[in-house]
Amino acid sequence: MAEITEQLRAELSEALRQGDADKAEALTRQALDGGADPLEVIQGIIVPALTEVGQLFQEFKIFLPELMLAGEAAKRATAILEEAIAASGQASASLGTVVIGTVENDVHDIGKNIVSTLLSSHGFKVVDLGRDVAPSAFLDAALKEQADIVAMSSLMTTTRPSQRSTINLFKEVGEREKFKIIVGGGSVNQQWADEIGADGYAADAAAAVELCKSLIQVS
Repeated sequence: MAEITEQLRAELSEALRQGDADKAEALTRQALDGGADPLEVIQGIIVPALTEVGQLFQEFKIFLPELMLAGEAAKRATAILEEAIAASGQASASLGTVVIGTVENDVHDIGKNIVSTLLSSHGFKVVDLGRDVAPSAFLDAALKEQADIVAMSSLMTTTRPSQRSTINLFKEVGEREKFKIIVGGGSVNQQWADEIGADGYAADAAAAVELCKSLIQVS
């Protein structure tokens, strides 16, 4: 695999931060045409750029429209890279299926998008339900996809109870034991995960990948 030039790395990072989806897509194709490793583009460029954008949002230096544009640019770039990974056979054997989403009434998805991207790049099949996902939608998707793991993100303390409601719904219909349910997001910590009966908590995207691997016993 060819090294990504510093200029291309900088231009793609900037396109992602600016939310320029067309430019991000074109630069991603340029990187692949030049022989770049698609996993390196994801982990070395897209994830750091999204992490930076998420931090700027938390610090109120950018606002929701910019956040959503950056997320869309990353999504389009990642789709191209995932196609390349699949074509190369790098991720042909799925480690397991993860249904992921941001909980009901919460529209923040930059962190969830980073987790989705990293899980995909590590070989998981990811079913991303997006943001503002109702408890019943998590349940329906988990059953339909025969998921191994259900991952819920909450960025606001006001929406955190939706994580509890979702777990309670799984219990009420007798499906709780079929799935490992994990939680994350800026409003969540290990104490909260324990309180609502989640199977795990991850503080960041890298930790989420390791948690998912451990829950399905992948070394």
